[in-house]
Amino acid sequence: GVPLGSMTYYFSGIDELLLEAFSSFTEIKSRQYQAFFSDVSDAPGACQAITDMIYSSQVATPDNMELMYQLYALASRKPLLKTVMQNWMQRSQQTLEQWFEPGTARALDAFIEGMTLHFVTDRKPLSREEILRMVERVAG
Repeated sequence: GVPLGSMTYYFSGIDELLLEAFSSFTEIKSRQYQAFFSDVSDAPGACQAITDMIYSSQVATPDNMELMYQLYALASRKPLLKTVMQNWMQRSQQTLEQWFEPGTARALDAFIEGMTLHFVTDRKPLSREEILRMVERVAG
C-alpha cells in the first residue's frame, strides 16, 4: 500500500486522487478507442472496427472492466467523476461522428458500452458475425 502521508502530500484528499486516477484511465482508454479507428475511411469500415473492438476483448480486459465498474459506481454519487464519465462518452461519440450523424454515434457508443459488458459476461458470447449484424442495424 501507499503510505497515507504520500497520498496527502500529492492530493488534498481521496476525491482528488480518484479524479486524477479516473481522468488518466479514461484518457488512455479514449486514445486506445481512437486507435481502433485509425485505418477507417467510411461507415462500413467503422462498423467493422466496432465489431473488432467488442469481439477481440482487447479493450475489455479484466483490469479495465474492474476500473470501469468502479467508475460507474462512483460516478453515480460523485459529481466530479460523473463529469469524467460524461467527457469520456463525449470523446467516444466524437470519434464515431467522423462517419455517423450525432444521434447514430450516440446510439453506437451506448451499444459498444453495453455489448462489451455483455460479451465479457455472457455464458455464450455472440459470434463476430452476430455482433457485426447488430452494429450494422444500429448504424442504419
